Amino acid sequence: MASTQYKRSSSWSSKSTSSSDFQVHIRGVPFTLDRDLLAAKSAKLAVILKENPHEDLSYTLRDIPADPETFELVARFCHGFELDVSTDNVVPLSCLAHCLEMTEKHSTNNLLKKALTVFEQRILPSWNECIKALRTIENIRQQAVKFGLVDACVESIITKAQANPLLLGEPIKKFTSNDDTEDNENDDYMPNVRRRLFVLDWQSEDLTTLSLWLYEAIISAMYQRKVPLEYLAASLCQYAKRWVFSSNTGEDDISIYKRNSQREVIETVERLLPGEKGLLPCTLLFEMLRFATALEASSGCRNGFETRIGKQLDQATVKDLLIPSQGYAKEMQYDTECVRRILKNFYCHYTRQDASGLIMVAELVDEFLAEVASDIDLKMSTFLSLAEMSVSASAGTQRNSDGIYRAIDIYLDKHRYLTESEREEVCQVLDCHKLSPEACEHAAQNDRLPLRMVVQILFVGQLQLRDTIVKEVQGSDDRLRKLEEEEAAEEEEEEKRAKIGCGEEEMRVEMEKMSNKVIELESECHEMRRKIQSDCSSRVEKEKGSMWKEMKRKFGCISSSMHDCNNCHVKKKKKKVHPR
Repeated sequence: MASTQYKRSSSWSSKSTSSSDFQVHIRGVPFTLDRDLLAAKSAKLAVILKENPHEDLSYTLRDIPADPETFELVARFCHGFELDVSTDNVVPLSCLAHCLEMTEKHSTNNLLKKALTVFEQRILPSWNECIKALRTIENIRQQAVKFGLVDACVESIITKAQANPLLLGEPIKKFTSNDDTEDNENDDYMPNVRRRLFVLDWQSEDLTTLSLWLYEAIISAMYQRKVPLEYLAASLCQYAKRWVFSSNTGEDDISIYKRNSQREVIETVERLLPGEKGLLPCTLLFEMLRFATALEASSGCRNGFETRIGKQLDQATVKDLLIPSQGYAKEMQYDTECVRRILKNFYCHYTRQDASGLIMVAELVDEFLAEVASDIDLKMSTFLSLAEMSVSASAGTQRNSDGIYRAIDIYLDKHRYLTESEREEVCQVLDCHKLSPEACEHAAQNDRLPLRMVVQILFVGQLQLRDTIVKEVQGSDDRLRKLEEEEAAEEEEEEKRAKIGCGEEEMRVEMEKMSNKVIELESECHEMRRKIQSDCSSRVEKEKGSMWKEMKRKFGCISSSMHDCNNCHVKKKKKKVHPR
């Protein structure tokens, strides 16, 4: 490495205007540099070289925030070589240029301005470039934070996540709970049409590739900026998968450093996870709890996962509850105490409106009891405690006790050393009145049950048989009574129909009578109209004759004949002529 640096330093001296070279060491790597060229670009080095013109400065810059590769780029720039500022070196170059005071005030077209221009124009506008740039600052964390480069990148990332939350990943609820695939790839994020045209296969960089302190700072800021919780939860789960789930924490040869690192990650993820119900599948929360337990995370971390699980325990499966024992409880196969705490959390968050969820949890506990009952190290007190919680959960419901009976049967079969009184104590949680007929028949012949329990079950069976017979008799009476009521109703219906039929016949006769009367009235009216017309015509004729007589009388026509009437005026004239 040192020989390579010496070869490169000879190429710089070819462009030097002074022969006054000096040597410095950067993290053990020596560099031969020209005093005048460095002083021309760096205000800080100019002051140091001016104040120490003859002293050995080989270790003067040993504390600067730079690695040998970055310092070599700065040295090449000072010696007049063209410098390619990229995403991989822009942040280290900016920090080192800032530290060496390579500003425009000291020299025009200096390195700091060149690096910051690239940072502002190429890095900040891009989600991908911001994340890539943040991955380069681990060795210069303090300087990058102090100089403001980290805050600028974080602000750019948050703004873009607000505009498009899919950059954080799909919400977990869209995935299957048993997702064993690698980290989910985010949907393509196309900032603008021009970019889409020229970069068709562009994909967003994964935020979970950042170091924990950076990732925590970004997620915490996103909470304050109201980025949707389901996307934050998705990103946090992906972070846990990348840095915790992908490693086998149960291996004995795992390094203490890696184990501590994984513990820190799982504790941070729990602290950042939203507390709202339903954002994450219950199976995934159980997986996080298992890793937290295996890594011996803090009690606050484990309690946080248990509380979240308790809020949605009705979504869990029996497989989820089978948490391997750790530490002092390793003599038992499964961590039943953890299940008890989760059950308590469920009951604390239970509401009356969620009765179906209560029954589902009770059935889940029954199945869990049946699974763990075969553990020879399962204490009777622990078994009874879980059984009582299951019974209490189903109190007041129509759910039967077959599940509890099955678990008790398995427990007594695997713990045959129990005394008669201890077996009676185990069976106290069983409500014989809620056993199905099939379960009663099996229990009556079960030699593992204590004698008192068998007698009680037989008595309950007799009571159930008596009740069944009584119900059958009552059912027969009810059916007979129903048939009689149906027959009476049919007879009453027939009478109504008969009455309705008689009424209709009477109404028909009356209608016929009324129709005949109407016909008679019409005939009478017609006859009367004819007589009236005849009388009127004869009367008119009489009136006409009498009027004619009267007129003739007035005109002196006594004769009724028309001839006399026509000659009456001649006769009158003749009477007036006197003889001569």
